[in-house]
Amino acid sequence: MTAAFDKLSRPVQKWVRSREWRELRSIQAEAIHVINDGNSDLIISAKTAGGKTEAAFLPLISRVLEEPAQKNGFDLLYIGPLKALITDQSERLDDICADLGLPVYPWHGDISASIKNRALKNPAGLLLITPESLEALFIRRGLEIGRLFGATRAVVIDELHGMLDSERGIQVRSLLTRLECVLNRKIRRIGLSATLGDMKMASAYLGPNNPDSVKWIEEKGQGELLLELRGYSTGSADENIPCATEAVSRHIFKNLRGSNNLVFAGSRNSVEVYSDLLRNICEHENLPQEFYAHHANLSRNHRNFVEKRLKDKKKPPTTAICTSTLELGIDIGDVKCVAQLGAPFTVASLRQRLGRSGRREEVPAILRQYAIEAKLSDNDNFSDRLRLGLIRSIAMIELLLEKWTEPPRSEALHLSTLVHQILSFIAERGGAFAGQIHHVLCRQGPFRKVDSETFLDVLKAIGNPKTKLIEQSSNGLLLLGSTGEKLVEHHSFYAVFHTPEEFRLVSDGAELGTLPMQNVLAPGMMLIFSGQRWIVVGILYAEKVIQVKPAAAGVPPAFGGEPGHIHDRVIEKMFSIYQSENQYIYMNKDAVDLLSEARSNFRLMGLNSTSLVQVGEKSHILATRSGTIKTATLALALGAMGFQVLQLDGFLSVEAGKPDRPLKDALEEIASGRKVDLFRHSPNLIFEKFHIHLTPELLEKDALSSRLSLDDLQNICRNLLS
Repeated sequence: MTAAFDKLSRPVQKWVRSREWRELRSIQAEAIHVINDGNSDLIISAKTAGGKTEAAFLPLISRVLEEPAQKNGFDLLYIGPLKALITDQSERLDDICADLGLPVYPWHGDISASIKNRALKNPAGLLLITPESLEALFIRRGLEIGRLFGATRAVVIDELHGMLDSERGIQVRSLLTRLECVLNRKIRRIGLSATLGDMKMASAYLGPNNPDSVKWIEEKGQGELLLELRGYSTGSADENIPCATEAVSRHIFKNLRGSNNLVFAGSRNSVEVYSDLLRNICEHENLPQEFYAHHANLSRNHRNFVEKRLKDKKKPPTTAICTSTLELGIDIGDVKCVAQLGAPFTVASLRQRLGRSGRREEVPAILRQYAIEAKLSDNDNFSDRLRLGLIRSIAMIELLLEKWTEPPRSEALHLSTLVHQILSFIAERGGAFAGQIHHVLCRQGPFRKVDSETFLDVLKAIGNPKTKLIEQSSNGLLLLGSTGEKLVEHHSFYAVFHTPEEFRLVSDGAELGTLPMQNVLAPGMMLIFSGQRWIVVGILYAEKVIQVKPAAAGVPPAFGGEPGHIHDRVIEKMFSIYQSENQYIYMNKDAVDLLSEARSNFRLMGLNSTSLVQVGEKSHILATRSGTIKTATLALALGAMGFQVLQLDGFLSVEAGKPDRPLKDALEEIASGRKVDLFRHSPNLIFEKFHIHLTPELLEKDALSSRLSLDDLQNICRNLLS
């Protein structure tokens, strides 16, 4: 085949020939050379089903066969984010290793005890494991880590883009550092990803001590992409015109029926609504059912049923209406089209989803995006008039075409994850000294942004007699406290992340519903819920209650302001779309008309020449032209100065509060350098699993490193005034 093929071991060559491959893919040939000719860390980036798994494992397995380890232990370690992905990859690797004498052990919560016991008794071959199960090994079998991984020469990290500076990614980096400390040697790291923006940042994650030495292999070229962005308006009074949701459903039915597809609907509620509509259309047309819901709240059996229908070519055509559950790289076979209802929060997510389509050569990837906007009336909110949802959809597509992806925010402290790893480290070793923990986790590990003072403050917080997570013996050894022992012993401890807390919204004693706490929220800030505008009057953390009352008069926006972090670059692209005359050939006529309407309203409101617009006696629009983090910081600052604030994509809607003061004066005070207490009204700062154990001061410090940007506040106000 190629010179690369000759570098594979004979048994692996035999397997390749048995597959009747005409040639190796380019990334596979390159990876064989890099892995065989040295020991550098490596990133392999290619679209879903682009052959990344074989690119990494064919040469790694060859080296294992040709250079047997002198110690016992698993030869290769694979870390994947999903149980289903672990199971899927283990089947693929079993096929390769079946005749090579190398066992393949999948390991996660659903794997039988007998398989795990065999792996523990005679560790060898390939171990495929989730971060949570690897964490459990460190805690339950901390003294055996050296025996289990003594022979490990490389770790393959799948879905690398999802690991970059996320809670889970920091956990994986910490575990690998701890593993290297036990073995007293470096382990080669190989990252696999279908979606990477800044390769230098990815290199810094994979090889933090020497990122310049990390090698890159990227898939060359890009296949054909077919795009369509369709616009719809809600609220039609004409009974002969279907509502937007029904119209979207009929378009999906007409264009996706008869093939395998994914429809990303956003919320679980939206998944159920569209699944029900599409099922009803099938029944009305007397056609077989092809459309099925898929989200995390559905049973594992139902999700398996949908996934198997997608993967098995002998099964009838299937379209999954899903949340992000089918975004990651579990193999579900060929998908003809990816549909997106509304805009996702990140370009990375859109790129990852699109990677499901166009996997076969000569077959284009297809993206159908649907933007549903409100039908306007005379008293509509400015965000509806500006068509924020449609504009964000266009911005996401344009940045996708520019091959841009959001970079990680590498300055985050990740104090919640630090608490988790401190407890895990102590449990692994039965006790540890503070200096030892700091050296491994903060000096060598991923918490390098945490200085000694902050680290000691974290220890004091979790060692508080009221907290009882850790305690100190007379010789200074840190041990798990009574609460810490119970926490670590429970299986829920292994996961460093958790689903955002659901808080109840209550107004005058009446419960309105529940809302996940994902963004910074404080008294004085406004939110949209159930088609109405509310102002937050209090947050009761113990009861998980947000107290609200009806906000100032005005029609609330139909879209915008949903939870999620939107990058500055996305907002910048949105404003450039408003201010340009460019037309986009992938838009249907209705979307073109909505865009024209949005641009016209943008100019009529004066936003092409100013960022501060008065829309009522005490109401203003602020065009921050910035992403979620900077906009949220200004929202908190204005809230602390008595204003009522609603945050949207690149905008703030501001109502005068008490005492009544000119908004411009407040902006000038901030622009002049006046210090503002962002945390005056005790905003919610508990976003991550172990935040609850930290002091308010540490929570503020953590928020300023990841969710707020105090350093940019002065410049934002100067730009608004100019």
